[in-house]
Amino acid sequence: MIDSETLLGSLELANETLTATVVIFSVSILLYNLSRHVQSRVTQASSVVLLCVTLTYLGDVFVSLDPGQRYLDVWLRFQWIGISIVPAALFHLSDALLATTGRPSRGRRRFVVRISYAIGATFAALAIFTDSLITGPETAIIPRMVAGSAFPIYMAYLVTIATVSMINVIRARRRCLTRYTRRRMTYLLSVFLSPIYGLFPFTVLFGELEQASTTSLLITLNLANLLILLMLAFMAYPLSFFGSDRPDRVIKAQLLEFLLRGPVTGAAVLAMILFVPRVTNFLGVDGDAAMPFAAVTTLLFLQWSITLAQPVLQRWLIYTSDQQRAQWIQQLGDRLLTQADAAQLLESILAALCDSLRVPTAFVANVQAGQVQLVQVVGPLLPSPEALTGPELSMLVAKNGAAEEAISDTLRRENGVFIWHSYWLLPLRHSQPPGHDAEAEPAGILGIWARAAAPDFLSDEWATLESLADQAAQVLEDVQLQSEVFLVLEGLASQMDAMRQWRGISRYGHVAQAPANVETDLTTSPDFSDWIKDALRDYWGGPRLTDSELLRLNIVWHEMEELDDSNPVRALRAVLARAIENLKPEGQRSLTTTEWILYNILEMRFLQGRKVRDVALRLAMSESDLYRKQRIAIEEVARQVVEMEHRATGQTQEGEAPEPEPSR
Repeated sequence: MIDSETLLGSLELANETLTATVVIFSVSILLYNLSRHVQSRVTQASSVVLLCVTLTYLGDVFVSLDPGQRYLDVWLRFQWIGISIVPAALFHLSDALLATTGRPSRGRRRFVVRISYAIGATFAALAIFTDSLITGPETAIIPRMVAGSAFPIYMAYLVTIATVSMINVIRARRRCLTRYTRRRMTYLLSVFLSPIYGLFPFTVLFGELEQASTTSLLITLNLANLLILLMLAFMAYPLSFFGSDRPDRVIKAQLLEFLLRGPVTGAAVLAMILFVPRVTNFLGVDGDAAMPFAAVTTLLFLQWSITLAQPVLQRWLIYTSDQQRAQWIQQLGDRLLTQADAAQLLESILAALCDSLRVPTAFVANVQAGQVQLVQVVGPLLPSPEALTGPELSMLVAKNGAAEEAISDTLRRENGVFIWHSYWLLPLRHSQPPGHDAEAEPAGILGIWARAAAPDFLSDEWATLESLADQAAQVLEDVQLQSEVFLVLEGLASQMDAMRQWRGISRYGHVAQAPANVETDLTTSPDFSDWIKDALRDYWGGPRLTDSELLRLNIVWHEMEELDDSNPVRALRAVLARAIENLKPEGQRSLTTTEWILYNILEMRFLQGRKVRDVALRLAMSESDLYRKQRIAIEEVARQVVEMEHRATGQTQEGEAPEPEPSR
């Protein structure tokens, strides 16, 4: 049998642990809210509720630390800041929920919100500075305050506000149109008053405490703490969907990972810190000495367990339907190759090739539109990278690696390998489907330093060369295919953003606040030149192009109609290219004459994507001079785009009414 003192000590320890755990959960969810959509009224109101819970239980934590008679009264009264204001915060939350479902306040509910906060602040001042609401403290067995003369008024205020708040949430639930929103509002309705259960000062209602009544009070307090702990986690789920425009599966996955790695892990470590020191002679080790090791072990074990269990939990709780497609979307980012990923992979292949063939240099060149461009090189590349763009390799690409023994004076074929200057070349071809007899088009060229006058590969070296060449060809093909995917995704970016906004606005059946397209003359904006500069910097892909305000220009949408292309990003790229082409002088191109300077800078820096240093060397100018002339060139591009936009607008006004533009 457990004696009464042991039972009382266990209940006190459980109460201390649960109280601290509630603080961890409330602070964690509060920070989670503040890191998301702070502009949402639901997020703001729920954050105030969580702040009240945090302040109240923080006072409990300091009281459990036995601060002494001098500060005991301070912390017991400090708790009443949260206890007094939480009814007003709940009414504020109910008003925000009702407004979210399309029933905004006409002024009366907002007035009641302000009045309720004022009344709550008054009760908090009475509790802190006077004895009219609470008196004490009483420290016979459990430190507590005693009800004062104004406590019944607070009870009446609490019951009234709680009742009206529940009515508002019920009205909000009735206005939800879809089964998902109605179900989540039902979850929220079932736990809406849990902060009041957890924060209500039950100890004030007890008379003089004895041993038996103390045990009953501790059991009541533990149950209340456990209830609010569960309800906080349960309330965080439906509230996380308000104000968010992300898909439900993304919100669920983020919330699940946050709860597991944040408050759950913190609560487990806290339990170890509180319980282990109280266990004396634990396996022959003092509890205080074992506590740090137990806490660190718990932390590491939980992180390892969460990593293993999270995919399983997501399949059970989140991806319950259409799992394969959702998981494929989730893993898409890990499968795609960026330019840096491809360069690193090709560098590894070339390094392995150099080690295997005992040569100092190897390179891979890409083939696009019949032109050869260096992609990756290992070792010194002689005579120069520009030599790759010469006519010989272009002839090799054009002939698709034909069997002529001599294509040109500097390029001939011998033993299945092309000899060019001091390199042996192998065409890298696209993969072909099974049963396709025709020879595949070249995807690139693999070059190896010629270690002899004629190719002298051994059988195992040739096998290694073919294997690594196939890998390099696969990398080039994947990059080319994925670049097309990126172009499609760029075109979908604006439509996807619009769909996200609509989804977030209409999630709870309220679509009256959907954003409307506002037609304005973008060319008059003082930021127009900056938009042009940002779009040129990300000319070949990037957020400054895909999210540019220039996508709203009429000339962009007219370009889409002319190209018969639904991708606005490609249309904007074509508009910028045409504006640059308009600056091209007549006659033969020159790198030194003044009239060609602006066009050369724009064409090399943005259309070719060369670095500043390379362009400055080609144009024989300093980098500072290049930057100055580049600013002038960008201003000229902006002027060209403005003229194109005005011409497009003028044509629209003079001619017949155009067809409706595609949805933006």
